Amino acid sequence: MNEAAHFLLSQEDFQCFSKVHTDVSHFRCTLHEAYWVQEGQVLRFHIRANRFLRGMVRAIVGTLVALGQGKTSLSAFQEIVASGDRSQAGAAAPPHGLYLSSVRYPESLYKTKQ
Repeated sequence: MNEAAHFLLSQEDFQCFSKVHTDVSHFRCTLHEAYWVQEGQVLRFHIRANRFLRGMVRAIVGTLVALGQGKTSLSAFQEIVASGDRSQAGAAAPPHGLYLSSVRYPESLYKTKQ
């Protein structure tokens, strides 16, 4: 699962993980982090990006969990990402347990013009 999550860092088009009927002009995102941490019996997924598409994180988690359960392979995961087809990705993970931990803006947004 971490190998597949790491693969996502090299991608920029996340259409396969976006809700189908969404009002965006493009599906490009830059992922800065994507990894799993096991804490006892709990798996925790961390992801950081410049933006997220509607439903993106839940779809990524659901697809990565399917890979971890052996329902798909790493090469199939890579093909799903390349396809851009939401129907190829796994089911969205349930929303409970999902939370936004922080929002960071570039410092340039805070600087005032003098």
